[in-house]
Amino acid sequence: VQLQASGGGLVQAGGSLRLSCVVSGRSSSSTGMGWFRQAPGKELEFVGGQTGSGSNTAYKDSVKGRFTISRDNAKNTMYLQMNNLKPEDTAVYYCAARVGAGLGERSAEYAYWGQGTQVTVSS
Repeated sequence: VQLQASGGGLVQAGGSLRLSCVVSGRSSSSTGMGWFRQAPGKELEFVGGQTGSGSNTAYKDSVKGRFTISRDNAKNTMYLQMNNLKPEDTAVYYCAARVGAGLGERSAEYAYWGQGTQVTVSS
């Protein structure tokens, strides 16, 4: 299983970005997936996750109402739409996949990881 994340970049505060994560080697519809981020000097943290079917989604409190996870299982792709970005959202963002289809909020629940994509929000 391989994950390829893309879509990061530099944006001003209040702007938007959409991250993509393409899954290969496994059907995304049977895979619980999530987004994590790590800012310089800080620990890896959960941003949001979704069940394989897309029926359940969870978000970190600080991104609720601003970030939205969606997926196109026909393309084996998960997205993270990020609106109203803030400087504190600056981090390397990672997509991750679980062995099963459930929802997880801990990094230890995820077996497969993408390479990370940098998001920088300027004030």
